[in-house]
Amino acid sequence: MIQIDDKIISLDIFQKRFVCDLPKCKGDCCVEGESGAPLEEDEVSLLEDIFPKVKPYLSTKAIAEIEKQGKWVVDGDGDKVTPIINGAECVYTYFDEDGVCKCAIEKAYNKGEVTFRKPMSCYLYPIRVQKYPDFEALNYHVWPICGPARELGGNLGIPVYKFLKEPIISKYGQDFFAELEKVESELREQGLLK
Repeated sequence: MIQIDDKIISLDIFQKRFVCDLPKCKGDCCVEGESGAPLEEDEVSLLEDIFPKVKPYLSTKAIAEIEKQGKWVVDGDGDKVTPIINGAECVYTYFDEDGVCKCAIEKAYNKGEVTFRKPMSCYLYPIRVQKYPDFEALNYHVWPICGPARELGGNLGIPVYKFLKEPIISKYGQDFFAELEKVESELREQGLLK
């Protein structure tokens, strides 16, 4: 584990390789799982605000589910999450012409219609953030459906944190990312990275 300010960071974030391979996995991370995407407190109100702009990209079954459950729900663990459809895909998804599941929120963002890109838990994946009273823990989450991402990341030699440069900077800032780069360099000098 590495500490930067009030963040405790798993060495896996530097040692493991990861690059999403959507043509192979088909966006299964938006479909699989026991509940929807975890939401930060400010994201709950953002979902309420942006819904009219995102709605045109949603399926009729997603809209019906949102009308039934709401724009967010509380899961069995007491966490605020996005609703899911029939125990499967997140309500904020759509399937493209190749059958790849993608984020409708991000589609609206890419078209300049909203300023919220997607829930941070999705944007930062496979890093999972656990908040404690005095610190945050950043851990690498291994999910079998992401096998293609681990393979591609390994082939390209790209560590988890570098693949997630943009979301890390969005969440924690450029200085924090620069610190991660320094840590990687130090770990390499110590022979802890290949």
